Amino acid sequence: MIEILTPTELTRARDTGALVAHILQTLKSRCAVGTNLLDIDRWAGEMIAEADALSCYVDYAPSFGRGPFGHYICTGVNDAVLHGLPYDRALADGDLLTLDLAVSRGGVAADAAISFIVGEARPRESVAMIDATERALAAGIAAARPGARVGDISHAIGTVLGAAGYPINTEFGGHGIGSTMHQDPHVANTGRPGRGHTLRPGLLLALEPWVMADTAELVTDPDGWTLRSATGCRTAHSEHTVAITEDGAEILTLPERARV
Repeated sequence: MIEILTPTELTRARDTGALVAHILQTLKSRCAVGTNLLDIDRWAGEMIAEADALSCYVDYAPSFGRGPFGHYICTGVNDAVLHGLPYDRALADGDLLTLDLAVSRGGVAADAAISFIVGEARPRESVAMIDATERALAAGIAAARPGARVGDISHAIGTVLGAAGYPINTEFGGHGIGSTMHQDPHVANTGRPGRGHTLRPGLLLALEPWVMADTAELVTDPDGWTLRSATGCRTAHSEHTVAITEDGAEILTLPERARV
């Protein structure tokens, strides 16, 4: 299903996107050496409840996971790149942490992810990988305009990631979003321009470049959810929810828009 939001629904989407940005930035500020992943999950749940919003994850049970997910946020550390199920683990100096959050409020969902280094260490390769996903996300957003096609976004993202030297997995990528978290169209992180669904004002997309340092192959943890790099290499993931407008893409989950 592909939804086109009404102006009223788009206003609600802006509100939800600001909430997601607020929660992610608050969690980032609290993450330090020694912070437990389960505490991050608890904090996320508390902030969602305080905002009178709903988690898109707790009851989520898709075919690719061992559902329901049962937690409020995805927490990926180092080699865990997608769907990281929170567990009893304390963060260490230099860990590469990814937080991925999707929330619904007012009947409209928003989805975003950030990757960052915990503590004082700054592993050069990890910083470069995070930067590559952020630049690829910016390129994808720039390509998201009325009349363009999904393949234009995929091509823009893939061009940046490929130039940075990262293998690209197309099994998981961006997606439509609206009254539910995951909708059509699928937005792969590489592709051919001029192909796929034509973008129209009112369409919401969650764009999410993610990479693994030296492989495109994923493996699934025994928890049935957490996806890791097959080689154990580090990973990074950046995501924003954007709305297609007459003037281009409006980013709904920017940190500077964060409010409750």
